[in-house]
Amino acid sequence: MQRVTMMDVAKLAQVSPSTVSLYLRKPAAVSAAAGQEIARAISTLGYVPNLVAGGLAAASSKVVSIIVPSIRNAFFAETVSTLQSELAAEGLQVLLGHSEYGEDQEEALVRTALSWAPAAVVLTGLSHSAETRKLLQASGVPVVEMWELGGKPIDMAVGFSHPHVGASAARHLLSKGRRAIVFLGARMQEDHRAEKRASGFAETARMGDVLSYEIINHPGAATVEAGSLLLTRALERIPNLDGIACSNDLIALGVLFECQRRGITVPDDIAVVGFGDLDFSASCIPSLTTIRPSGDLIGREVARLILNSIQGERPEGSARIIDTGHVLIERRST
Repeated sequence: MQRVTMMDVAKLAQVSPSTVSLYLRKPAAVSAAAGQEIARAISTLGYVPNLVAGGLAAASSKVVSIIVPSIRNAFFAETVSTLQSELAAEGLQVLLGHSEYGEDQEEALVRTALSWAPAAVVLTGLSHSAETRKLLQASGVPVVEMWELGGKPIDMAVGFSHPHVGASAARHLLSKGRRAIVFLGARMQEDHRAEKRASGFAETARMGDVLSYEIINHPGAATVEAGSLLLTRALERIPNLDGIACSNDLIALGVLFECQRRGITVPDDIAVVGFGDLDFSASCIPSLTTIRPSGDLIGREVARLILNSIQGERPEGSARIIDTGHVLIERRST
């Protein structure tokens, strides 16, 4: 099969190839009449722009590489969706990869992304292999690390402090008079952000008026089932348990289900705090107190930094780091 070219589109639309090129980059810069003819020709011929060829001419493609820990994790969906909408409005396309929380896999994805001469690279978190950091620093490509602050970014960063999130959860439980509290997490040996939330929780609990506090980790994925298993372990280790903070809302939902199975009343017997404010959090029974990280705001700010960088207005100094903060949303579970 022969590939349809820009020349074919220009010939059918009876315009110059440069006009077609301008239309593909900035449709509003072409007259309405010419735009209609070009759009009709593209539809008739089934033309698909060759982004790689365009990238070779311009030293970068129209692709932005976004790497998240897992596409099965709902927490990143809102951010990626917002990013895609904001970038698409400016003619940029998203290349999505997931590392499954592995630094080696992330490094492989970064190598692949750089081979496409991306317009920018977006990573999740600040923890990467030394080789990944070296590759990105040498590339000259705009890099935005998202969903975490607190370390030295490769280039730019948008996110929030995870220890502060854990501290907020602990303070909320303490404010409700809970004195035997626990942080339940999963895969914290790989999920460094969840581990940092746990450390912030522990530090605040240690300084508070508590009878006991613990951090309990499930080695597998952070699922509803993991929440059930973690509550069972927590009750075995802390019989007088009266407050729980969870590394995400899925684990918290599993805790709520297991409490119902055991006849434990929430919040009278045990108060529960989640993280993420997922769709079910406001409608489950009881509704879940949780901490919202503003994933949509993160997406918009990442897109803004990328677009500014592409337009030659790369931020400098403190403008390279954006703190989107977090909000504790109190509901019936506490």
